[in-house]
Amino acid sequence: MKRRTLLTSFAGALAAPSIIRPASAATPGVTATEIKIGHTIPYSGPASAYGVIGKGHTAFWKMINAQGGVNGRKINFLSLDDGYSPPRTVEQVRRLVEQDEVACLFNTLGTPNNSAIQKYVNSKKVPTLFVSTGAEKWGDYKHFPWIMGWQPSYQTEAEIYARYIMKNKPDAKVAILYQNDDFGKDYPAGLKVGFGAQYSKFVIKELTYEVTDATIDSQAVTLKDSGADVLITAATPKFAAQMIRKIYDIGWKPLHFLTNVSGSVASVINPAGPEKAVGIITSSYGKDPTDPTWKDDKGMNEWRAFMKANIPDGDLADSGYTFSYGVCTTMLQVLKQCEKDLSRENILRQASNLKEMEIPTLLPGVKVSTSPTNYHPIRAMQLSKWDGKTWALFGDVISGA
Repeated sequence: MKRRTLLTSFAGALAAPSIIRPASAATPGVTATEIKIGHTIPYSGPASAYGVIGKGHTAFWKMINAQGGVNGRKINFLSLDDGYSPPRTVEQVRRLVEQDEVACLFNTLGTPNNSAIQKYVNSKKVPTLFVSTGAEKWGDYKHFPWIMGWQPSYQTEAEIYARYIMKNKPDAKVAILYQNDDFGKDYPAGLKVGFGAQYSKFVIKELTYEVTDATIDSQAVTLKDSGADVLITAATPKFAAQMIRKIYDIGWKPLHFLTNVSGSVASVINPAGPEKAVGIITSSYGKDPTDPTWKDDKGMNEWRAFMKANIPDGDLADSGYTFSYGVCTTMLQVLKQCEKDLSRENILRQASNLKEMEIPTLLPGVKVSTSPTNYHPIRAMQLSKWDGKTWALFGDVISGA
């Protein structure tokens, strides 16, 4: 039997089997009393630091069920472990769609993982909403209308870094390390847009790593030896922490930019050593839970109350939990807008008609909006710098394309 991880224990108690009506062909995963939603995430493997997101999702939908559900229906949330392995993601998603007959998929994590299921879910016309990856491809509403992103585009993020470098360090020699898959490749693509014709002038070294690698120590040494004085690290948490530690240990002090998907204090900065990360720049669209700016913030107090009541053992320094709360709040709004029509077509229709949503855990000025021709719900970010204790925001909120 395949492992089913963090499947919500309350799902079976939502309604007695004798009163559950089987889903009709028009409304798979929907009965008079429940909505079945599927999810995959790496609770194990090289990207298991993201597992807290699934833990947050499970607690969120359990809370919603305790409050009565959505429009009279409870959420049966099925969260499966894929180990960050695309073949396993395919296997788990097929199980969710064909055996469990979910109404939709929600926040499936990973660029290579979602790439592996993209054609399948589109051909099956299963709404695959707010996937947990910022790859540019999730905005392709023309060719893949059934799959949609949530967080800002990685390419836009890289473009913002390039613009900052050109303005503040015009003689920079840039080196980049990126994961050798669709996630990582979006970063050099974005730099090429940002630097334009001057790309080869600025970028003097590119290196990749495989997600199956044990370490990236050798890449760090090679990048240092290139003579670069600026480093851009596009890596998942395990490797981001390794890079921070290694360049500190070898005495290299470049201006360091770090992908925002590895900005968690709990899973990256603390394991690396907070003092070793001082000066790193990243981009932010969500409120950092370690930032005292949000000590009395209404939205963050709402999130902290949620954590206290539902995940009391959760690490409040882990931004995976604030990410989870934000994207779940977005999905909740979609379900509310569906009212009594939970057909897959209407779920997708409502997901692509979100208007200027203010999310409790997003930065002021950053809102969620979608349309049938906008599948990138979040398009704004702000730069921040690690000061040894927290990510300190600076500059203005910058909107991407």
